[in-house]
Amino acid sequence: MFYWLTQFSDTINVLNVFRYITFRTGGAMVTALIIVFLFGPFIISSLRAAQGKGQPIREDGPASHLVSKRGTPTMGGLMILSGLVISTLMWANLSNRYVWIVLGVTLSFGMIGFYDDYLKVTRQSHAGFAGRTRLAIEIVIAGLACFAMSQLGRPPFATSLVFPLFKELILDLGWFFIIFGGLVIVGAGNAVNLTDGLDGLAIVPVMIASLSFGVIAYLCGNAVFADYLQIHYVVGTGELAVLCGAMLGAGLGFLWFNAPPASIFMGDTGSLALGGMLGSIAVATKHEIVLAIVGGLFVLEAVSVIVQVVSFKLTGKRVFKMAPIHHHFEQLGWTEPQVVIRFWIISVVLALAGLSTLKLR
Repeated sequence: MFYWLTQFSDTINVLNVFRYITFRTGGAMVTALIIVFLFGPFIISSLRAAQGKGQPIREDGPASHLVSKRGTPTMGGLMILSGLVISTLMWANLSNRYVWIVLGVTLSFGMIGFYDDYLKVTRQSHAGFAGRTRLAIEIVIAGLACFAMSQLGRPPFATSLVFPLFKELILDLGWFFIIFGGLVIVGAGNAVNLTDGLDGLAIVPVMIASLSFGVIAYLCGNAVFADYLQIHYVVGTGELAVLCGAMLGAGLGFLWFNAPPASIFMGDTGSLALGGMLGSIAVATKHEIVLAIVGGLFVLEAVSVIVQVVSFKLTGKRVFKMAPIHHHFEQLGWTEPQVVIRFWIISVVLALAGLSTLKLR
């Protein structure tokens, strides 16, 4: 919305500042933060009144959770999405199609997560949306998004996979790009969803990944910086930095209420949406492999669940005391703050490793 003010910049020179992505990214971050701060308490009280018993707690989980987390409302992702969407609509260039595609994935995944949370709360059970149905809908949404993005770029680069650390190593996937990109988006959404199990555990790594991909999107969408770093220039993706800035601000606001002891949980409403957002930005900027590095914590959480399930079905034995892996460390005696803060540190290290690939070519 504010970007349209640049039409009057010839008359009012100060309005020219809205042309700069960096300025609008900062504005989006501050706006989203203020929105969540202002409306967060109202959303929390409304959800607490509507949900009654709050999010159901796993009976087979850590014993401390049965007391400390019981009665805490979920669907806190509504707070994040409200700040993110409103701020993005205010500060982004709304003629940019990448912005609408990523917002579409984010909101669609958020609605799937919202329905899942709704079923869990009303049933007071962990049996939410049927797994296969939910996954099928996610795949369709992600596939459509990848098809749309494949039409925006120049062929064959638009359907290619770019490898980090190599200047010219590009693999044209053709139509398989839609399947590959869809799996990246769906995988990212569900990996973040699995990570959301402790107070503050998911939101900070998501913020770290958003900051990293805000930088990546800005550099990939800037012809001068892309040429200097010898990364591939993707026209229009720089505008996604505004969306990442909005995510960072909304995440900071949410963390205020989600910090231990949490007043509200993110729920599938938030975790699925934010993971889908990160996945779609990675596909848009051609940094899908880098997402696996920057979001390595999410990958670890997802792999731990897969390994646990496969091992139990094949051998009847569990590899971890409990999955996802953050619960394994709780069972080993780590306190919740120890697990959360140490996982934050791991996220920072992985983000630095991912960003280093921009220069190591």
